[in-house]
Amino acid sequence: MNKLWPSAAAALEGVVRDGMLLAVGGFGLCGIPEALIAALRDTGARNLAVASNNAGVDGWGLGLLLETRQIRKMISSYVGENAEFERQFLASELEVEFVPQGTLAERMRAGGAGIPGFYTRSGVGTMVAEGKEHKEFDGHTYILERGMQADLALVKAWKADRFGNLIYRKTARNFNPMAASCGKVTIAEAEIIVEPGELDPDEIHTPGIYVQRVVHNPAPEKRIERRTVRNA
Repeated sequence: MNKLWPSAAAALEGVVRDGMLLAVGGFGLCGIPEALIAALRDTGARNLAVASNNAGVDGWGLGLLLETRQIRKMISSYVGENAEFERQFLASELEVEFVPQGTLAERMRAGGAGIPGFYTRSGVGTMVAEGKEHKEFDGHTYILERGMQADLALVKAWKADRFGNLIYRKTARNFNPMAASCGKVTIAEAEIIVEPGELDPDEIHTPGIYVQRVVHNPAPEKRIERRTVRNA
């Protein structure tokens, strides 16, 4: 039952392969699994499809994988802070599937719950709805969105025990619980590791049943996308 691995690189061994679909937690740079992303870059895996709310920034987060051209497709809601993403997208070097933020979260959640699809009004009448089934409910048009099951999910927790139970801290919770649930294999990095039984069951956000491997990252580098200050 001990799911703790000695390093991010070790936790990815035997799991990563070319062409896989990954779900990655985080919102902007808040709550991203930075150690696992860096280790994923070092594996050299290519042709990856990555579902994440955003695409990192230049030189950090998923931006590291864009720089090395390891990502083939991004499934995202917001990608406005990454010049390399923009360059690749405008040059038709990167496939992009834009998904409304709530829809992306629900696609992950549904996949984790074993729900193959759901109807939503988000995106009706836009390019998001192109090629998707439309259906009327109570006088409104909905489109069918598919639940998502990723080959691998990478998430960031604040606390974890050796059984893989996870607690996220404040806004760093964001997409992490949904991403963790939809991975066929889920690897979490955590700032604090405790022994089984030390976490209050009522405070656990992701039960260990969803998590296969845990990595300790005691000193994460918590960057922000852009710092804005006022002139004196």
